[in-house]
Amino acid sequence: MATTLETPMFEKPTVKPSRWKRGISNLAYRPEFSVLIGFLAIYMFFLLTTQPVFHSLAGTSTWVDPAAELGIVAIPVGFLMIAGEFDLSVGSVLAFSSMFLAAWVGYFHYNIWLGLVLAFILSALVGLINGILVTRTRLPSFIVTLGTQLVLTGVTLGGSTLITGSSSIDMTATAPVRALFSSNWNQFNVSILWLAAIAILGHHILTNTRMGNWITAIGGDIETANRAGVLTSRVRIGLFVTTSLAAALVGVIQAVEYNGSAASNGQVYVFNAIIAVVIGGILLTGGFGTIIGAVLGAMTYQLVTQGIYFTGWDTDWSNALIGGLLLVAVVSNNWFRKAAVARGVKKGS
Repeated sequence: MATTLETPMFEKPTVKPSRWKRGISNLAYRPEFSVLIGFLAIYMFFLLTTQPVFHSLAGTSTWVDPAAELGIVAIPVGFLMIAGEFDLSVGSVLAFSSMFLAAWVGYFHYNIWLGLVLAFILSALVGLINGILVTRTRLPSFIVTLGTQLVLTGVTLGGSTLITGSSSIDMTATAPVRALFSSNWNQFNVSILWLAAIAILGHHILTNTRMGNWITAIGGDIETANRAGVLTSRVRIGLFVTTSLAAALVGVIQAVEYNGSAASNGQVYVFNAIIAVVIGGILLTGGFGTIIGAVLGAMTYQLVTQGIYFTGWDTDWSNALIGGLLLVAVVSNNWFRKAAVARGVKKGS
């Protein structure tokens, strides 16, 4: 009996990769993977070039504590950027909430808990205004929030000077408030725990909920998301409110920790939060990124910023390092996105 060419007697068995190999392959295509590699490489660089004190608990706290505060703001900014929007008003919201609480407690001597509630409510109102203006007028969020940033910065500075006669105000928080917002362990601030809680919640929302799918869909193509029934306006307004609340939280943490505030506080957050999330693998064009990446981006940014001080080099080079890191991040983020899309198409074909 002849054997036809169409029906071979023996077929070569298909060898499937092991679960471990599949896990490594999936990890390599995640946007935060390159950020993690970059973070480890930079840390090893400073391990070899800095003084030993940089790697002590005290030295580590000099970049971990500010990274936690930056990360608290960067996470909701990352959500907004995944949705295709920007918020440049976070710096002014941070300064406003910090100055409001300091004036409420240190100048007027009112109840601090009521001051905290009002600081968060007023800050959320700023986010609500941003969201409504962006969704109703369809103006670019970059322009809207830049305007809000300038207006609120002027109101904070002018208002504090008019009411208290100074652009900086001292205050003393009660023990329970200090425990909640500025307690320390070996020079590590409680803001690290705030960051961990917000990061876990944010990661869950983005990866395991319908809201996370909506946010990514809006950033990918808002018109398609609208036709699919996504409540695009409500989602974006909610994200702006969340961003303002996060900025207010950091403002409160700083006011309580430093026993007061100044109207100039928070201005570095205007672009630092965006830089951190871009380093963390979130695209400027929206529709792609992770919360883990945003946290790693904040950590990497502060590691570079503080690490150069321990090398003994001229600190004028810090901006050059951060700029180079940002350029590398943008290029690698684009490559990882294209690779992930191509891999997804290949798997689906």
